[in-house]
Order: sequence, then C-alpha cells, then structure tokens
Amino acid sequence: MEGDLRQKLLRKESRNDEEEEELSLAKRVWNESKLMWIVAAPAICTRFSTFGLNVITQSFVGHIGSRELAAFALVYTVLVRFANGVLLGMASALSTLCGQAFGAKEYSMMGVYLQRSWIVLFLTALVLVPVFIFTSPILTLLGQDESIAQVAGTISLWSIPIMFSFILSFTCQTFLQSQSKNVIIAFLAAFAIVIHLFLSWLLTMNFKLGIPGAMLSTILAFWIPNIGQLIFVTCGWCSDTWKGFSFLAFKDLGPVVKMSLSAGAMLCLELWYNTILVLLTGNMKNAEVAIDALSICLNINGWEMMIALGFMAAASVRVANELGKGSAKAAKFSIVVSVLTSLTIGFFLFLFFLFFRERLAYIFTSDKDVAFAVGDLSPLLSISILLNSVQPVLSGVAIGAGWQSIVAYVNLGCYYIIGIPVGIVLGNVLDMQVKGIWIGMLFGTFIQTIVLTVITCKTNWEEQVTIAQKRISRWAKAESSDQENERERKYVS
Repeated sequence: MEGDLRQKLLRKESRNDEEEEELSLAKRVWNESKLMWIVAAPAICTRFSTFGLNVITQSFVGHIGSRELAAFALVYTVLVRFANGVLLGMASALSTLCGQAFGAKEYSMMGVYLQRSWIVLFLTALVLVPVFIFTSPILTLLGQDESIAQVAGTISLWSIPIMFSFILSFTCQTFLQSQSKNVIIAFLAAFAIVIHLFLSWLLTMNFKLGIPGAMLSTILAFWIPNIGQLIFVTCGWCSDTWKGFSFLAFKDLGPVVKMSLSAGAMLCLELWYNTILVLLTGNMKNAEVAIDALSICLNINGWEMMIALGFMAAASVRVANELGKGSAKAAKFSIVVSVLTSLTIGFFLFLFFLFFRERLAYIFTSDKDVAFAVGDLSPLLSISILLNSVQPVLSGVAIGAGWQSIVAYVNLGCYYIIGIPVGIVLGNVLDMQVKGIWIGMLFGTFIQTIVLTVITCKTNWEEQVTIAQKRISRWAKAESSDQENERERKYVS
C-alpha cells in the first residue's frame, strides 16, 4: 500500500514538474506571484484592519481618562495578547491540515477539520476565562496600582467575548485562506473598522457611556466579520469543502490537539518575546522616556508586522497546497518567491525608517526627548523590520509543512536561551540600557532566522510530500470508515 502510494506520488510529481519546466522562469515567477498575492493581499488588509480596531479603541479610551487608558493598555498588552497568541497559534494547525487536504483534493475532510478546531479552541478559551475574571486581584497581588487594577478588571470582563471571537475569526480565516477564498475576509474586516469608528464615537463621545461604550463597540466590531464568515462558509459558498455539521468532529481529536498545542507554543513564544522587551525596559534609567520611545518603535514595528504576517499566511497556504498536490519542486519554488518578495518590501521599509529616523516620532509625540530617543533607536527598528520580512515567512513555511513543534523548540532556544540573556547582559551589565536589551532580542531573532533558513534549505521536500500524503491518506481513511459506520447506524435504526 505504501509502495503504491509512493509510486503514485512520484508519477504525479513528475507530471507536474514536466509541465512547470516547459514554462520560462519569468512566467513561473509570475504565476507563483499571482497565487501568492491572492492569499497575501487580503490577509494583509485583514490584519491591518484588525490591528486598527485596537488602535481605535485605545484612542477613544484615552479620551475617557488616563487611568482608563493605562488599564486598557495593561489588559491588551498582557491578557488579550496572550489569549490571541494561544488561540492564533493553535488555529495555525488547521492551516496545515486544510492546506494539505485542499491540495490533495480531499475537500470533504476540510469541514470536519474546521469543526474539530472549533472544539479544541473553545475548550482552550474556557480554560483562559478565569484569568479574565480574576484580573483585578491578580494585578493587585503583582503590585499594580489598585485603582488601575479595578478598571483593568472591568475591561478584562468586557474582553471575554472578544477572546471567544478569536475562535471563529482565526479558524474561518484559515479555512478560507486554504482554498484562496479570503477576499470576503478583507471586505468584512474593512466594514467592521468603519462600523467600529462610528459606534466608538457614538457611544463614548456622544452618549458618554465610557468604558462600557468603548468595549461594546469593540465586541461588535470583532463579531460582525465572524458572523459574515460563518454565513459564507456554511450557506453554500464553500459547497465542496463544507458538508454540514457532523458528529465526526468529536472523534479523533487527539492528533488535532497535539498539533494545536505545538502550534500554540510556537506562536506564543514569539509574541511574549516583545512583551518581555517592554517589561525589561521598565527597569531602565529614565524609564518613562525609554518606554515611550520603545512603544512608538514597537507601534511602527507592529504595523509593519501585519505585512509580514500576510506573507506568513501566503507561505503556509502555498506550501501546504503544493505538498498536498504532491509537488515538491513547486513547494520549494513557492518558498523562494514568498521569501524574496517579502524581503524586497522589507528592504525598502528598512531604508525608509533608517532615513526618516526621529522625524517619524513627531506623528506620535511632541516631546523632543522622546523623539530623540526614537531617532536613536531607529537603526534597531530598521534592522528589526528587515528581519521581520524573512522570519515570519519561514514560520509560515513551517506551518504549511506541519513543523510547529520543531519551530517551538527553535523559538525557545533562540529567544529565551540566547536572546533575552544577551539583552540583559548588554542592557544592565554593560549599561547599554534599552538599546542593549533590543540588540540582544534582535540577536535572538537573527539566530532563529538562520536556523529556520538552514532547516528549510536542508529539508528533503520529496520526503515532506510523502509525509503530507500519508497524513491525508490516514485521516481520509478514518473519515470514510466513520462515515460508513454512521450511515450503517442510520440504516439499522
């Protein structure tokens, strides 16, 4: 059976490779770029819109009061980012499964995978709920100002529906991206940000509802796209890949849980990295100016990161699709095109931020000391942007191939065993302050990028095709067996 599968794959790959080789390099790059941008462009727009939702909420909360703004920043920097990282990481397992299944034309499996991911992420969200309920006493125990902790407790309770919205948002987006039907996601995200801007003004500025008004608007802004995506998935626009709700979703959850946990660890280790950078900066001399300057740099870096994450989504989809099809050469070619395209954009942004330096800071502040500090950090920001143009794409490759557990170990070693200790030594021992901490963190990211590059280049992609097809074949056989048993039970009854 395994030998027949291998021969079938080799014949299919040989046929695909012969067709590809008949095309010129320019034509192949053009064709691959079109397939990549079909996923990347809507993904980038969606991430910009989602990032914009938090910026809008923060802006309106800032007009309510400084204490409310501090509490909101605390909740969203720590709690919501943590939950977002866990759920987004775990949802990336669905990208591997759906992407490879779509490439192999095993469409009926995708809807079951989606429902299994809903179950796993919902149970994970339930585990996270107590942290949101007891935010206020937790922050008080950690030494935060009691008045800020009380407001943060209120905001965290309002944030629970937002956390649950991530379940549908991440999974439906992944499901649609895997089959290149994600333009609808971008339209819904753009619609949500317009609605959010209007409702935030109406509820906080006009009706003076304060925190409840701002958070109610945010909840609606996160759930409106989810409802639209759910309707799109279940009401006929995905007829090949969605066959309705099934009890099969509750079976064979073990492999999904295992892959989801690996994926969650992989992404959380990355997201916590920047959070630790901010926390370490709080202990520096002249911490207020340092944190203000760093927050401006991280804000700029965050916006640019949305582009990189769009390419991460494109790389994961393209690699998974080609592995599912059985084409190792096409998978490798898609990696090269994705990395070079993202790197080109990153290089232009690297030059842009290196040239403008502190002049960009005046968009966010009028304080000359803070602007000067931003200018001093701009070279590090530019290098960070350049690295971010490659590293997330390689992480996307890992997601497409199903290497989440490997990358989790790489992240742990490069970020926490190398990057953070080097940053602490440079920042505190050698007294380089925030620059030293950031240099250490960048060093960890640089090592991680090199390791992922080596892993990607040294990988036997023909073997990855076999692994992907075995996974699809094994799970497809289990699906068909379960479906047959279900039909027999119905017939007997």
